[in-house]
Amino acid sequence: MIKRAISLRKRSTEAEKLLWQHLRSRQLEGLKFRRQQPIDNYIVDFVCLEKRIIIEVDGGQHAVEKEKDIKRDDYLEKNGFRVLRFWNNDVLTNIDGTLEIIRRNCLNHPPLTPPVKGGGIKGENSRK
Repeated sequence: MIKRAISLRKRSTEAEKLLWQHLRSRQLEGLKFRRQQPIDNYIVDFVCLEKRIIIEVDGGQHAVEKEKDIKRDDYLEKNGFRVLRFWNNDVLTNIDGTLEIIRRNCLNHPPLTPPVKGGGIKGENSRK
């Protein structure tokens, strides 16, 4: 899963690259975001673990894969995450509006209690 995440980072879309330029190094409200982060059996585009916000930047293939996305979002939301989805075109043509939506959601989404032991992000608190 880690190797796949690294591969996805290397093959980021233009929209993902642009958004990452604005999220990295705590530029948005001092919050730390990670990109292409494994969470259980999924790899999310961006996540702020402190606020439990996931950001997905979708291309045209997601119009076809709606059912898969719904199942994935349901799973992540049941584990305490809020999932925000943006189309590539929206990020590329309105980065300020995209960032404002992310900022508002982060400020209005208090951190949740961590999931029960054994849940959540694999490896974060697990023993090797």
